[in-house]
Amino acid sequence: MSLAAVCALAVAGMLTALAAPGRVRPGLAGATTAGIGVAGLVAGVAALRGGSFAATLPGVLPLAGVRLELDPLGGWFAAVTGGVVAVAAVYGIGYAGHGHGPAGRATAVALPVFAAALLLVPAAASVSTLLVLWELMALASLVLVLAEHRARPAVAEAGGWYAALTHAGFVAILLGLVLYAAQAGGDSFAQLRAAHLSPAARGTVFVLVLAGFGSKAGLVPLHVWLPRAHAEAPSPVSAMLSAGMVNLGVYGVIRVGFDLLGGGSRWWWLAVLAAGALSALYGILQAAVAADLKRLLAYSTVENMGLVFLGLGAAGVLRATGAPALAALALTAALLHVLNHAAFKALLFAAAGSVLRATGTRDLDALGGLRPRMPVTTALFAVGALGASALPPGNGFVSEWLLLQSLVHALPSGGVVIAVAMPLAVAVVALTAGLAVATFVKALGVGFFARPRGDAAAAARESPGSMLAPMGVLAAACAALALAPTALGPALSRAAGAALHAPAEVAGGTVSLRLAGIASTMSPLVIAAALVAGAVLALGLARLGAARAARRREVALWDCGAGPPTARMQYTATSFAEPMQRVFDDVLAPETDVDVTPHAESAYLVARVAYQARVPDRVEHGLYAPLLAAARRVGRLGPVLANGSVHRYLAYGFVGVTGLLLVLAVTR
Repeated sequence: MSLAAVCALAVAGMLTALAAPGRVRPGLAGATTAGIGVAGLVAGVAALRGGSFAATLPGVLPLAGVRLELDPLGGWFAAVTGGVVAVAAVYGIGYAGHGHGPAGRATAVALPVFAAALLLVPAAASVSTLLVLWELMALASLVLVLAEHRARPAVAEAGGWYAALTHAGFVAILLGLVLYAAQAGGDSFAQLRAAHLSPAARGTVFVLVLAGFGSKAGLVPLHVWLPRAHAEAPSPVSAMLSAGMVNLGVYGVIRVGFDLLGGGSRWWWLAVLAAGALSALYGILQAAVAADLKRLLAYSTVENMGLVFLGLGAAGVLRATGAPALAALALTAALLHVLNHAAFKALLFAAAGSVLRATGTRDLDALGGLRPRMPVTTALFAVGALGASALPPGNGFVSEWLLLQSLVHALPSGGVVIAVAMPLAVAVVALTAGLAVATFVKALGVGFFARPRGDAAAAARESPGSMLAPMGVLAAACAALALAPTALGPALSRAAGAALHAPAEVAGGTVSLRLAGIASTMSPLVIAAALVAGAVLALGLARLGAARAARRREVALWDCGAGPPTARMQYTATSFAEPMQRVFDDVLAPETDVDVTPHAESAYLVARVAYQARVPDRVEHGLYAPLLAAARRVGRLGPVLANGSVHRYLAYGFVGVTGLLLVLAVTR
């Protein structure tokens, strides 16, 4: 019933967007999209509570029809995505007010379509249905990414990268699933589960779908579209992309790798583990040196998706090694981190949108001084930053703790692979957590505290309540996930059990969370209470000491005769990240340029010195730049090959047909 409501609201939203006048169009599109999100959330929660849903619509698609089925695994992703869509859509209504944000007809039509596709992908029960919904999601999201292409040239460039990478990923998924369906003799998921493929065919299918779904999740080196598209899209859309759409890449790998293919070989999951570790490290390093606030958050998404895939890889390796309880724990940690990341990343992108709406800039070097001018946005951003830093009592700490427990307890289970891979994975998680702390200290401290470094920051005003209220809901969700994750125990058990086809009991008391059979427990509520008590005690002791101290005389700070400090003397985001950049100089490969301009009268008298430093995406420059250059060279051959000569075209046909006949003669 709820999924039917998703489809009905999507159609209603499209028709409303086409007919409504421009003044009310964003509000109506946002309201219908929020309704779609709520319906998806209800459907997901019902599936997680044991409710079943299945539908076959033979007349919708030719030949195969449409098959929908929502099990607990799909329900988990539908619930997470539905919650993000509902809150982001309500936030978008306030964001679009007073002339801000896109208000075009195409954007308003694409928004409910995108939301519905996001929620229906986890309910697809056949290859054809999944592929159609996946492509619909990609096309609708491309329209939304390009919503502001007239305002900034960078948007069109981001859209080009997104279109190329997302459709390359779709081709990989298409090839893998079509090969699977051909071997199985049908395209329904039930037929795929019952199929018996050779090891080579199974490995080929998994590699193809891993590449396709991994590109959507932003795995390195397929991530290059993500920092561009998520940064240039409107902020409500950025929240849906970064907290909703990327999760479906995770869902695809779990569905195909664990559910349909039954787990597979160990080398599959070692590849997933390596890709996740590489993505986590590379993503957080790029975030640590980024000065663009939304680009920083986008690279943080790459990092967190890397941690999720690291958990998936660990689950697959442990299951293939014969440690089902630890495999269930690792998968549970990955699923929980999907939810935690969705909550704090949606909040962070919404807060970034609040800053962008108030100041007109995303450059941290030009911000500062926002705390007294935007106190609510500052507090809400701090809640999201605490979750992203994986520090207690943030919600990201809980899932990363579970992930570490699965990796640490895997060490005694034996095997050279486990003995080598798991300590390295532990080191990756620890290093990314430390770098994440530095990254968000930079974002919060440089962007919101100290003095404003630009006129726009100095003139900033707090966002309206229509934007702050949805952000408050997300902050409340982060707090609930941080303090009471035990409430999710039954849902996590059902979702992980549906993926592994085995019991995955997550046990939770009133304050502790653990997996049955694992000795370690963690009580986030107790940790939070201890931190609050410690802070109150420290504050009380400080006040007591100040009261007992002798009276002090206030004098002006000695400034060496240079005058009082100015905003130019503060740390900027670039200077804050410079020590980290030096440590990882060989990985990041920063580029610097010094331009010395002399006076016209004499080359020995310097008039101006310009210094420019940037940290490009090394993967993009090292891998994709040569590919694009080769494509341009091939493209220049077009006029040579197609010069208008009929004789040349006939020769092409003759050579092609003759070659095909020779191939058939040899192979048959």
